[in-house]
Amino acid sequence: MDTPLAIFSGRSNPALARAIAESYGTKLGDVTIKEFSDGELYVKFEQSIRGEDIFIIQSTPPPGDNIMELLLMLDAAKRASVKRVTAVIPYFGYARQDRKDQPRVSIGSKLMANLLVEAGADRILTMDLHAAQIQGFFDIPLDHLYASRAFIEHFKSNPIENLVVVAPDVGSLKTSRAYSKKLGTSLAFIDKRRPNANESEIMNIIGDVEGKNVLIVDDLIDTAGTLTNAAAAMKERGALNITAICTHPILSGPAYQRIEDSPIDEVLVTDTVTLRQPSDKIKVLSVADIFAEAIQRIHTNDTISALFDN
Repeated sequence: MDTPLAIFSGRSNPALARAIAESYGTKLGDVTIKEFSDGELYVKFEQSIRGEDIFIIQSTPPPGDNIMELLLMLDAAKRASVKRVTAVIPYFGYARQDRKDQPRVSIGSKLMANLLVEAGADRILTMDLHAAQIQGFFDIPLDHLYASRAFIEHFKSNPIENLVVVAPDVGSLKTSRAYSKKLGTSLAFIDKRRPNANESEIMNIIGDVEGKNVLIVDDLIDTAGTLTNAAAAMKERGALNITAICTHPILSGPAYQRIEDSPIDEVLVTDTVTLRQPSDKIKVLSVADIFAEAIQRIHTNDTISALFDN
């Protein structure tokens, strides 16, 4: 007998969760999540999930309540005797705290992994981790999806002529090289120095951008300092139209204003994180179909890597 499947959502990104369920061909399961007057969270599944294969969709930003909400949902699911519970985390927070690079600091992403496993997660499904090595922090299976499929499909349908792909820092060079290869373009990258957290300084551009259209590739945009400084540097070097893509539009602090004031023509993002406000420069591509197909493959024990073979 086939194991029943159910998809549930926390409150961090209900629009994406509904889109994933719709793409899969089902509806979200019934769960009650509320806050008591003192701020404590309460979670209850309003349907039987005994013996089922369930998927709980919850991105982390803002991280405090959303992480706790996810942990409570995982705990409630295990106590309800599910067969397997997968934490679907489209944007995995604390991924930038992946090492002890200073004395007396925590490794936030390792702590996140420990909490998720201890709460009862049997499997993790996420997209474009800021640091791929975070997968090694888990002692349970982790399936790592890539938004590149959505972006590449977009550019194949809407090609940009005379294009150069630009990595805004050395850390994004590997991803940018993959985009450059798939789109058949040249590649450039920016050597930068970051004096303080959430601040960046453009140092040097390696590669030719003069007289070319530019595609800046990054996994996330937080305060948009790196992105807008990169765009300004491209313009100074004679770049034409500037497009940026990122999987996770955190867009905190002055990000929206910086993008509006920058020479960037368009920013393509995904819906792993809900936009705080609309912007004429920002266009959202959905990754719901990618997650729905991955959920189907996990449920039927098929390979995930086949999603990204082409």
